Parts: sequence; structure tokens; C-alpha cells
Amino acid sequence: MVVTLDLKTLGWALIIIGVLVLIVFCIIFMKNLIVTIKHTNKILEDSEKISSIAAQRTEQVNESVGEVAEALGQVAETVKGNQNVVAALTSVINALGSLKNLIVKMKDH
Repeated sequence: MVVTLDLKTLGWALIIIGVLVLIVFCIIFMKNLIVTIKHTNKILEDSEKISSIAAQRTEQVNESVGEVAEALGQVAETVKGNQNVVAALTSVINALGSLKNLIVKMKDH
């Protein structure tokens, strides 16, 4: 039995086999690409949730910092306006400390 193949038939056979292999590779590639896109979508949904939570927390911290700064400003103004009162309170506290020390010394003797 003799089989004769001319180059034209052999070329067409190789081209057809190559196209079939290429189609199989494209199908596998598309399958993997679909899985990758699904994972990417999940990650993007999670990042949106995390970003919204971070934005809310940032606003809360910003409000808190503003309130603390305002309170410190009010305290500073109060201290500046009441320096005489602070000095008087300091003198009273010092006097009470001295009185305590005097009583302790008298008990020791």
C-alpha cells in the first residue's frame, strides 16, 4: 500500500491542526480569564467597602480633632483671662501645703 501526499495537502493538514490547537488554547485562556475577572470583581467590591468605612472614620476623626482644638482654644482663652485667679489659687494651694508641713513638724516635736 502506497500513500502519496503532496506538499499542498500536507500544508493544509498542518494549518488545520495548528488552528485546532490555537482554538483549544483560546478556550482555556478564556476560562482562566473569566475566573480571574470574577476574583478581581470580588476584590474591587471589598475595596469599595473598605474605602467607604475609611472615609467615615476619617470624617469622625476630623470632627473629633476639630472639637479638641476648639476646646483647647477655649481653655487657653480662659487661662489668659483668669491669670489672677490662677495665681490666687496657686497661692492658696501653696499656703495649705505650708500649713500641712507646719502641722507635721509640730507633731514630730
